[in-house]
Amino acid sequence: MPIKKQAMIIGIVDYGMGNLRSIENKLAYFDKKFFCSSDPEQLNTADKLILPGVGHFARGMQNLKNKGLIPFLEDFVIHNKKPVLGICLGMQLFSEYSEEGHVEGLGWISGNTKKIILPYRENRPCKVPHMGWNTLQNIKSSPLFEGIEPGDSFYFVHSYHVCCDESRDIAGVTEYGIKFCSAVEKDNILGLQFHPEKSYDSGFKLIKNFVNQQKEKVYL
Repeated sequence: MPIKKQAMIIGIVDYGMGNLRSIENKLAYFDKKFFCSSDPEQLNTADKLILPGVGHFARGMQNLKNKGLIPFLEDFVIHNKKPVLGICLGMQLFSEYSEEGHVEGLGWISGNTKKIILPYRENRPCKVPHMGWNTLQNIKSSPLFEGIEPGDSFYFVHSYHVCCDESRDIAGVTEYGIKFCSAVEKDNILGLQFHPEKSYDSGFKLIKNFVNQQKEKVYL
């Protein structure tokens, strides 16, 4: 019997918290099927998920709950071990708890999301929110970061950051008055505090790496 390959399908989770069009525009460059949906049944047909997000943590969790997405995400990511990429707020939602709204998160990454508190300095150039271009340090050796160098720049917009309890979950660090975790990786759970879809060539590499990270499934 001839071997048949099933094309990789990427699902973008629409829970009302983010500009999804930018991500769709980037995925259109790759020879992969993708779709955007808030329907758990449809999202379950995907091989990988992207959980984007811009805005308030508590509202994000409430939106996921209202759309019935939390049990689905738990099954897809934790039980079935399928890859998920969290972007900005999407990464923060992976944590156990957030100071923004004082609510529990998905709990996939041990640690809390906290407000950026910068040390006092006269004539301090750094302001909150952290907005603009910055680089990664201590980049984890991973297929996700293939071709990414410490000097590569990415676009950030955030006032909160994830504080990981386990250093092994930290995939990248950024300095902005303080050093904070700007990327996480725990098995099939991947997260980026910055916006790869707005980060030109460097961001394009990351999205490409995520899309191509696993081989297409083969059926006999």
